Amino acid sequence: MSAKAFHDESALGKVYDTRLMRRLWPYLLPHAKFVVLSLSTLVVITAIGLVRPLLMGQVVSAADARDPSQLMRAGVTLSVLLIVTQSLSFVQVYAMQLGGARAMADLRVHIFDFLQRLSLRYYDRTPVGRLVTRATNDVDAVSELFASGVLNALGDMIGLVGIVVMMLRIDAKMAAFAFAALPFVLVIVNAMRSRSREAFREIRTKTARLNAFLNEQVSGIAVVQAFVREREMAAEFGDINADYRDANKRSVFYEAVLDAAIEMVSTLCIASVLWWAGFQHVGNGGVTFAVLVTFTQYIRQFFEPVSMLAQRYTVMQSAMAGAERIFQLLDETDLDAKELPSERVSSIVPADEAIGVDAVTFAYKPGTPVLRGVSFSARRGQKVALVGATGAGKTTVSSLLLRLYEIDSGEVRILGRNIRDWNVHELRKQFAVVPQDVHLFPGTIATNVAIGTNDPDLVKVREALSRVGALELFESREGGLLARVDERGSNFSAGERQLLAFARAMYLDAPIVILDEATASVDSATEARLQHAIDAVMRERTSLVIAHRLATVRAADKIVVFHLGRVIEEGDHESLMGRDGVYARLVELQFAHAEGQ
Repeated sequence: MSAKAFHDESALGKVYDTRLMRRLWPYLLPHAKFVVLSLSTLVVITAIGLVRPLLMGQVVSAADARDPSQLMRAGVTLSVLLIVTQSLSFVQVYAMQLGGARAMADLRVHIFDFLQRLSLRYYDRTPVGRLVTRATNDVDAVSELFASGVLNALGDMIGLVGIVVMMLRIDAKMAAFAFAALPFVLVIVNAMRSRSREAFREIRTKTARLNAFLNEQVSGIAVVQAFVREREMAAEFGDINADYRDANKRSVFYEAVLDAAIEMVSTLCIASVLWWAGFQHVGNGGVTFAVLVTFTQYIRQFFEPVSMLAQRYTVMQSAMAGAERIFQLLDETDLDAKELPSERVSSIVPADEAIGVDAVTFAYKPGTPVLRGVSFSARRGQKVALVGATGAGKTTVSSLLLRLYEIDSGEVRILGRNIRDWNVHELRKQFAVVPQDVHLFPGTIATNVAIGTNDPDLVKVREALSRVGALELFESREGGLLARVDERGSNFSAGERQLLAFARAMYLDAPIVILDEATASVDSATEARLQHAIDAVMRERTSLVIAHRLATVRAADKIVVFHLGRVIEEGDHESLMGRDGVYARLVELQFAHAEGQ
């Protein structure tokens, strides 16, 4: 990830927690019944908690009066309240976490759906590990709002108000002593608030960086090992890991300071109350032991939710830092192609036109055009080859036809319609693409051949493999068409993966097929065996063939020669060779190279 990207990550603006909570609410709303049940139960638990210190005072009074029956009643009442409280606590925690888990599942689904709608431009500039962090670590941080009972803060606030009322009713002067230290708590919490948020924001940033680095290293492990870079990569990972550790240390420090400060203030409050009670001569007409016990119990109960609020505040900061980054992603506007009005309409479109590219200019980065006024066309059923040096813009054309990127100017037509007038999904259904790098997904042979459908038709899969001459090859594997495919198809050879890509094209049965260096990654012998599959895929379809091996495009109806983003020659093999231009020189160079070998 670039330094600028990390700077942008760490420079997230101040965002109000209430606004983030409002944005989280739509995910929680469908499961609000669980939250309502949890909070309702919490109110009852809080009310019961306010009664317990009074019962403790009655126990002391009964013991002081040596009244066994009163002591037994108080004990039984406390036991019943304890059983009821714990039973209700189970319901409250279970309902809250169940509602939260379902809400976070919905949020993950929404993030995954959104990731699939982002444009390729966004993926070009964003590390994969950073995006994975959004759907995993950041959502987990938000889910802690429910798992750790942060939303129980409502019950804590109600309990605090109730405790204050009870303490004031029992003894206003002692209450004043107890509350004297509260301003210190507010000062400490306020001091820790911004530092804690920054620490957790930094943790989220370091987590994304750590995941991005790990993803890159695992994906490129063959290169790392081939160039003996293990030690250097380990050192770089050590630096990134140390940054992540230090960010966590800062958050732990602030949490420890907050916990220790609140515990200290709680102890000072109890000590001040005991001092006041002693000053008032406990038991000699002043404060009774029962009142003192009741009061100290209320002080402990008062600081329990204060301490819990501090702990939950720490979790809240982590959750809000995660929510900031999630909604920063969901606010991204660089989405995949949408239906747009045509910017220009060709006056005359041939009735049999399958592909029309008219004066198209395109740049991945502003100011650095890859295509400069490119124009060519293909009739329905025609085989057109795009040739030229590496970086000439051939593969870029195929990306523009699929609207994976938007053109800067010009016009692209598919089957006589401007691509902006197509629904993007319907547009892409008109194409079957056989790439150089075949990506197989974990699953089975059948699910990979029928990649564009939810439920593979095994009869159709078998027919597709048969038409490319690969049915016997794959049925002979253990499990046949239901044989397991490992991640990225690692248990298949390059030639087998390529055959599956051709079978995909046959299964989709689209009117236009794009072969993008489809045989470049296999040797000449394997390519010869694949020729049957190539012929089958292109038969009775419009074919766009992108190739470096010029021997494979001699039979094309039309050859379009690219050079530095421009079309400089166009015609069939014989006519281009007769011109003795760029294409003829490319053929001669490749022929000479082959002869030299």
